Amino acid sequence: MPAFISSIGTAVAEFTTNQADIADYMVDRLELDGERARELKVLYRASGIRQRHSVLNDFQPNGQSDFFSNGVGKLEPTVGSRMQVYRNEALALASEAVEAAMAEVSLTTKDITHLITVSCTGMYAPGLDIELVETMDFMTDVERTNINFMGCYAAFNALKSARYIVEAQPTARVLVVCVELCTIHYQDKKDPDTLLANALFGDGAAAVVLTSGGFAKVELEIMQHYADLSLPSKTEMTWTIGDHGFDMKLSGLVPDVIKQGIKQLTHNLLEHLPIDHSEVDYYAIHPGGKKIIEVIEQELELSPEDNHPAREILRSHGNMSSPTILFVINQILEDLTSQDANKKILCFAFGPGLTMESILLNIRSDV
Repeated sequence: MPAFISSIGTAVAEFTTNQADIADYMVDRLELDGERARELKVLYRASGIRQRHSVLNDFQPNGQSDFFSNGVGKLEPTVGSRMQVYRNEALALASEAVEAAMAEVSLTTKDITHLITVSCTGMYAPGLDIELVETMDFMTDVERTNINFMGCYAAFNALKSARYIVEAQPTARVLVVCVELCTIHYQDKKDPDTLLANALFGDGAAAVVLTSGGFAKVELEIMQHYADLSLPSKTEMTWTIGDHGFDMKLSGLVPDVIKQGIKQLTHNLLEHLPIDHSEVDYYAIHPGGKKIIEVIEQELELSPEDNHPAREILRSHGNMSSPTILFVINQILEDLTSQDANKKILCFAFGPGLTMESILLNIRSDV
């Protein structure tokens, strides 16, 4: 029995800040002046991001939060204090995404048989999964799985796990919930990798209902998935726990690694299917950064319009880690009609490892 994405719901954090205002905040906080300040503002302008969302209002003009201390050299928030913010904020954001997803299908939370939660920006136990069960009226015997600390591609691991469950148990109703509070891990460092990471990430959540089909007018069948590693490049993207938060290293070489591997990744995904790259109708590409988007377009001979969903999510949300690819897929899903039946969506996501993930979706419509 095939597995289908029956609905997707998304949610963003409370505070929305223009990218230019975040750049001003960073210049002040890092006490940059002259050429260093100009270079940072150029980086932010070239990011392809217009705005980002955060559970903190620190980054807004005249923000009143004192979560981050003022000025370099003063005490930064500890891991414990950052995890407390995560614990205070993640549930509400995840719940909003779950409500949006459940509203699109003829199911309630009591009908959910399996709950998969995904995050790399916060952990605690009893965790988010149990809090969702308690506050959103799931059955207490719902089967729970947590996928933690896998980064931007983790939603694909959740979708694959859900696929295996539905294929083995056609009556299963699986809910995947991804929530990331990336902005609570801002770091006071001036090295190029940290400056780049600070320029990209925002906060958001997405939830997906996966079933054996028949719960929505338009559903997305998971046809095939394929993942690979570029082990020689594993240190180009890392995510570690330091004394003052989770520390991202995002090398400027990451787009080059993806550029070298994207054609082979696509070939390996499609080689056993009766379809080739030219027959793909839509693209859902994780917008890890503007340069990543551009090199994939170049290698796969896509136009910016072909890749509009990824460009739009990057522009309006930045990179939210694991939920981001689900935002992109949802943007495509919301515009689909019965005329799109049997068209294909090619999806990519990337993360530490250096991991490259791909999924092919088939559009099914009962209209």
